[in-house]
Amino acid sequence: MKYIVEITDTFGGEANYSWVTRHIIVAKSIRGVLQKLSKASGVHWRGVGGGRWDSRSGATCAFVELFDEDDHRHLDITSNF
Repeated sequence: MKYIVEITDTFGGEANYSWVTRHIIVAKSIRGVLQKLSKASGVHWRGVGGGRWDSRSGATCAFVELFDEDDHRHLDITSNF
């Protein structure tokens, strides 16, 4: 399955979007996505609910959802892995 992962900074615990990167990750599950993301980024992620994962430092967060070509075609994708 393909998932889209959106990573951005946080401010006061909320997603800030002063910068954002988007990645397509192929994995069997969200757990697999997070394993690949952790390995590629060197960041450890923890779930906080609602499809959001925060970095251990809390300075960044990631949103994960299934990739849909029609819904996501307009987005600037940073990488595929």
